[in-house]
Amino acid sequence: MSADETTDHYEITQKAGSASILPGVTTEVWGYDGLFPGPTIVSRRGRRTIVTHRNELPVPVSVHLHGGRTAPEHDGYPTDLILPFVGGGQHSHHEGATATGSRDYVYEMNQPAATLWYHDHRMDFTGPQVYRGLAGFHLIHDDVEDALGLPSGDRDIPLMITDRAFAADGSFLYPSVDPTLQGTPGVTADYMSGVLGDCILVNGAPWPVLEVAAVKYRFRILNASNARRYRLRLDGGQHFIQIGSDLGLISRPIEHEEIDIAQAERFDVIVDFSGHDVGDEITMTNERGAGRTADIMRFIVTRRETDTGVVPDGLVDLETLSPDDVSVEREFVFARGGAQAHGMTLWTVNGKPFSPDTLVAEPRFGTTEKWTIRAANVEHPFHIHLAPSQVLGRNGNDDPGHYNQGWKDTVNLDNGGRVELLIRFDGYRGKYVFHCHNLEHEDMMMMANFEVV
Repeated sequence: MSADETTDHYEITQKAGSASILPGVTTEVWGYDGLFPGPTIVSRRGRRTIVTHRNELPVPVSVHLHGGRTAPEHDGYPTDLILPFVGGGQHSHHEGATATGSRDYVYEMNQPAATLWYHDHRMDFTGPQVYRGLAGFHLIHDDVEDALGLPSGDRDIPLMITDRAFAADGSFLYPSVDPTLQGTPGVTADYMSGVLGDCILVNGAPWPVLEVAAVKYRFRILNASNARRYRLRLDGGQHFIQIGSDLGLISRPIEHEEIDIAQAERFDVIVDFSGHDVGDEITMTNERGAGRTADIMRFIVTRRETDTGVVPDGLVDLETLSPDDVSVEREFVFARGGAQAHGMTLWTVNGKPFSPDTLVAEPRFGTTEKWTIRAANVEHPFHIHLAPSQVLGRNGNDDPGHYNQGWKDTVNLDNGGRVELLIRFDGYRGKYVFHCHNLEHEDMMMMANFEVV
């Protein structure tokens, strides 16, 4: 990393690496700098961050800063690709939206402190490429957050939860139709609803143990799984104190006995270990799991230290969007059916598969719209790029629900569910996508374009 008066500059090489995830075997990962998860990027509000991504993988890539308020040409649109280096050369050139070798992603960071993440977003192949390791955290800090006295430093810990399956030789087991990821996209028929692994990883490690002091810790929990949803609980009666959601701090802390977290959602929480004795063990479990997918990780209290972190009664003054400000209302149905490809029935939005050439909405810059999203066949986590949203109601109620506080970019819909969102389009003009964040659904065309005009 290098820095000048206005900008922090990072360079990341996407390449194959080797990881010791399971005992006795090594796993090839496709990682940012060859690592899984990738390096954590740290930015400051109002300070530009430029990330130069070099592609030394054998396939095209695209990088999406999930939750980023990002100009369209830097958002990681599915067909804005970085092609692999040709012949091992170090050159880079652009032809329209496609670059060869490397490209710069410019992030102005004009948004509040939040837990974002970056991941691959290549058209048709997001699922397998994220599964092989292309995901990492991108954290934003600001003065408002600094002034609150929240746990910080080595007591502020991002936790990326994923599930993976492994072959006997330690390699990731993913049911691609074409394992080279260079030909026919998609998964074999049995996995059209989503790929679930039987091993839970936290920050790339299976069922890890974290030694903690008897103090408060901040955990930034991200569900980076392709298709698995979790219901997290701490055994022994310990609670999560939520202080932030997808796009930043919420107005005041909320206590949860359990957290229901869909793919791509983030919960920024504080866990207070100060009531524990040295030697106590606390396990984070997954109530939606069974057998080996029921345990996430364990905390062991190993020492006493001075607790400097606080949980304020109030966090930030959040603006609340009002239905009175809505200029347009739209409805989108996420369902399987309406189109076929490669002999399979596709996942669609309003009965249509994704096409880069088709717009389904043209919101005007600076306006707020009300979108109703319905999930027809199964559950779908709805994710919209660029535009922050607030949940107005769910399933006919005017209650956003316990888990949908603050500014969101991803909202889960249960099978048959409906969510009403107020979405503000004041970031940039240009073309973006929204889609299901079950990555197998996304790859099989459950995505659509909107253009802010």
